[in-house]
Amino acid sequence: MPPGTRTVRHRLVGSENDENSSTRLTRAKAAALHVDELAMPTKGALQPRKSAVPLGNAGVQRKRPALGDVSNVNKPEAVEGKKAGGKAGLVSKASHPTGIQKSTTRTAAVRSGLGVKELNKAEPRRGGSGTIGAGPKRKVVSTNKDQDDLAAGGEAQPLRKRTHAQKPVELARDENRVPISQQADVNVDDEHKLTPPNAVRRLEEDDWDDPLMVAEYATEIFEYLRDLECRSVPNPDYMSHQDDLEWKTRGILIDWLIEVHTRFHLLPETLFLAVNIIDRFLSAKVVQLDRLQLVGITAMFIASKYEEVLSPHVENFKRITDNGFSEAEILSAERFLLSTLNYDLSYPNPMNFLRRVSKADNYDIQSRTIGKYLMEISLLDHRFMSFRPSHCAAAAMYLARMMLDRGPWDNILAYYAGYDRQEVQPLVDLMIDYLARPVVHEAFFKKYASKKFLKASILACQWARKNAALFGITDTQLSLDEISS
Repeated sequence: MPPGTRTVRHRLVGSENDENSSTRLTRAKAAALHVDELAMPTKGALQPRKSAVPLGNAGVQRKRPALGDVSNVNKPEAVEGKKAGGKAGLVSKASHPTGIQKSTTRTAAVRSGLGVKELNKAEPRRGGSGTIGAGPKRKVVSTNKDQDDLAAGGEAQPLRKRTHAQKPVELARDENRVPISQQADVNVDDEHKLTPPNAVRRLEEDDWDDPLMVAEYATEIFEYLRDLECRSVPNPDYMSHQDDLEWKTRGILIDWLIEVHTRFHLLPETLFLAVNIIDRFLSAKVVQLDRLQLVGITAMFIASKYEEVLSPHVENFKRITDNGFSEAEILSAERFLLSTLNYDLSYPNPMNFLRRVSKADNYDIQSRTIGKYLMEISLLDHRFMSFRPSHCAAAAMYLARMMLDRGPWDNILAYYAGYDRQEVQPLVDLMIDYLARPVVHEAFFKKYASKKFLKASILACQWARKNAALFGITDTQLSLDEISS
């Protein structure tokens, strides 16, 4: 092989990963170029591509877009055809009168990047010498439109029209949803969606200038999350098939995980996801008492890798258990938990719903901090397990505003929360019942007794014990464990 040819091939392959190059070469182009050199009719030694193709045609090829300039396979054959005076195997596609002119006109109208000259070069590649056929590389690069254009006669166009005409009908029938063009005129008002008040529009308009708030997608995002949370609720009665475990044991584990979560300075979403992983795993598997801590620390390890930007190393989780489990055991338990959950970690975090309700509360820091404390009660108390995360978030914000005397639960708050006053009242009663009784989970109480969290636990417990009689709670001396037993 002459050294000139080797130099040209090296230059073309080397520009494949060059993002600043104007003539970007794809893998399909490189493969086609390689085949073209092997199949090129030779009169002696192989000539470099610069000498085989005229300078004007090469310049035009460099300026073509990436989707249009699929390959340069037919340059030598086109030149040979011109020199030979129109042989049978090298006749240009423009000379065929049937079906070719139609596809050329339609393609030029749809995609301006593809010229007529490129379409004229497609036929010699398919009908020329047998070594240059339509291989697998060409099928991957070419689009469906190109394949329809190369089909026979005028059947491709009507078939394509019928397919596109039936697609919206099938989607509407299968998914049972209103077409996008009609969604603006439909006023949905069922038991799951509340009619937005007039003041909601003014609140939404404030976020249109902030791209981080994604105001144009916020409503659809939370509708999707409310549909998703039905699939992530664990079995609220899974303790009935656990031989060695009790609800009190689970409370001790969650209280210890809250301490681990605080020591590692993890996000609130990590704690909620870890508890959800534990409950869903215990709903499917029977776990012995001596392996329950391994399940808890592994769930925290998985949740931190899912939620955190920089999760703690597995060595840190091993040390936090006083070296009770090795790294191999934690990693093996991680694989087992994920396979049991079918690698489904799509959990609608209640923190997202709490921030959504806090928007209607003008992002008041005190009510939101106390709401976070009240919402974490749902992690420790198993009585909240049968409720949705959005329901717990709405009840937490409702009770926090009641403690701080922030006003009634109006229509705007009910719209953003998704629940009215009557729907959140059962969860509010459970939260007050937990707060009015003696403290059982020490780590949880101490976490929110600090100044960082505005001493939310102290304030909430004092208020609950003072007003417990108004909610029909009289046996405040009994702890939660005594009631469960």
